[in-house]
Amino acid sequence: MPEFTATTNCRMPADHSDVGGVDKSGSRVRGMFAEIAPRYDLVNRMLSGGIDVWWRHVTVNRAPPPAAGGVLDICTGTGDLALAYARKAGPTVRVVGSDFCRPMLDRGVEKSRRTGLPVEWVEADAMDLPFPAAAFDVVTVAFGLRNIADTAKGLSEMARVCRPGGKLAILEFSLPRNAAIRGFYLWYFRNVLPRLGNAVARNSSDAYTYLNQSVEAFPSGEVLAAVVKQAGFDRVDIVPLTFGIATLYVATRST
Repeated sequence: MPEFTATTNCRMPADHSDVGGVDKSGSRVRGMFAEIAPRYDLVNRMLSGGIDVWWRHVTVNRAPPPAAGGVLDICTGTGDLALAYARKAGPTVRVVGSDFCRPMLDRGVEKSRRTGLPVEWVEADAMDLPFPAAAFDVVTVAFGLRNIADTAKGLSEMARVCRPGGKLAILEFSLPRNAAIRGFYLWYFRNVLPRLGNAVARNSSDAYTYLNQSVEAFPSGEVLAAVVKQAGFDRVDIVPLTFGIATLYVATRST
């Protein structure tokens, strides 16, 4: 049975928003995810039809773990991507999943214990990571970058803890470019997903209304790639997934 740690370095982020008027204050985001944590995985699989599992598989293949070294999954939530890396990584690779919402992180700890996959769980703010510079060979964030109150600051921290020449992988929701697919998807995203998600998750914080609002407001494609480069990363490969409803960005830390 693997050992688990829960190191705390988690100041409450500043209460502000930087995405089109969507409230991303630390208090709101943390409380919202704490409320939906018990049914988070169930709702995700239901709303995505399980395709999110494949998206994480693509992420691990496009930004694979090193032969030896470290992988950090920021905003890990219930730990699905961290566990996917632990499943593929060898015994000489340290896999860490960090999140500032303890109830979400607790679900990851439970899954790690059930599967026996060795992940170190750390409670931490993505804008103030408790790790030394250049500590990790691969840094990842899946469906969490848009939830960080200050995107640029979060990316700067990712660059700080990523070794020169290391990889950053960002998996995030996006909007399809094809007009017909985009129109249908927006109808589903605005009308069906929030009602269904909020009902099944049994939450009073409108978490799945926030989901569609934050995705529509957040930059994607070349716009987001430019922000990633400004944080200290080189060429960004952009990989649309499933008609563009999700996008994977893989960048290299500047040397």
